[in-house]
Amino acid sequence: MKLLVRNLARTTTEKEIHELFAAHGTVESCDLVLDKATGQSKGFAFVEMPDETEAKTALKALHESKVAKSKIRVKEAQ
Repeated sequence: MKLLVRNLARTTTEKEIHELFAAHGTVESCDLVLDKATGQSKGFAFVEMPDETEAKTALKALHESKVAKSKIRVKEAQ
């Protein structure tokens, strides 16, 4: 299941996101979206978790949680 993680602090790293979701199951991939011109985070990422049950658990646990002083939003990617 592919998840969209929004409202990330610009300082949050891909490694931090990966570790956050790995606490709830297997993470197949984690892609922090970067601005091509500046190389800085655009404030959102995609996380892919192969086990749907683990992905839903992570979604419920992390949606509207605080990460680096930002309240993140997690939902299923379209």
